[in-house]
Amino acid sequence: MNPALHVARLGLSRGWIEFKISLTTPQDIAFNVVSTVILVVVLYFQRDATIPGVTSLAMVTMPGILGMLAAFNGLIGVVGMMSVEREDGTLLRAKAVPQGMLGYLVGRVVLLTLQAMGSLVIMLVAGLVMVPELADAGVGGLLTVIGVTLLGLAATMPLGAVIGSLINSPQAGTGLSMLAVGGLTAISGIFYPISELAGWVQGIAQAFPMYWLGLGMRSALLPDSMAAVEIGGSWRPVEMLLVLMAWVVASMLLAPPILRRMARRESGSAMQERRDRAMQRIG
Repeated sequence: MNPALHVARLGLSRGWIEFKISLTTPQDIAFNVVSTVILVVVLYFQRDATIPGVTSLAMVTMPGILGMLAAFNGLIGVVGMMSVEREDGTLLRAKAVPQGMLGYLVGRVVLLTLQAMGSLVIMLVAGLVMVPELADAGVGGLLTVIGVTLLGLAATMPLGAVIGSLINSPQAGTGLSMLAVGGLTAISGIFYPISELAGWVQGIAQAFPMYWLGLGMRSALLPDSMAAVEIGGSWRPVEMLLVLMAWVVASMLLAPPILRRMARRESGSAMQERRDRAMQRIG
């Protein structure tokens, strides 16, 4: 069997095992449950509010929440995990094993994808209970949501891995990635159409995956009549697919050489230096 294929299969198995372990780890459960419950509470308080002549406020908010979850899990999740595991020696141990970095990355992708899909299922179930209109999206809408989520994860996870490999501390990695996601959320109209914003802001927003994640989710769940307020008065499914696919390809081309360079530079002394800095911050 091809060694790389064998390691990838081990990575798949590792990701599945770690996902099952995360379901029994109080810290992991608390983080995932609390973050998802907060979003469910937002829908709860919006369930009776309506946008005159359009639809319920919760119905409009739901696609934005799903798009944000995909970006959050894909970028911030990977950055946080990689920066922590550079500091605790996990990456150094992976480097010491033949094809270990490949197995490590496959395992992390599987773990974070399963966690992201779990959050997606919880949000969809909660949404169907509090926003019955979501059922009108049908099977096609549900499949679109799943497809857009997977594309969004594939586009943002490699970028998260790049950022995580370049950052020397978990605090800096988390802060930088949250700043990036927060800034893009502000201009990308993930919770609202950006057609009324300045043209140059629209151009910047459309260059990044977050805008297209929000647009894709809205196209899956909202009535077709609401496409009138989008740029060009359309959901632009072809453009959405092409842009997200372009980000997937670009990320996949960019991430491997940077990660290989980072792996070559990993050493016991570098890891100990990071640990010493962490202890100084704690002290």
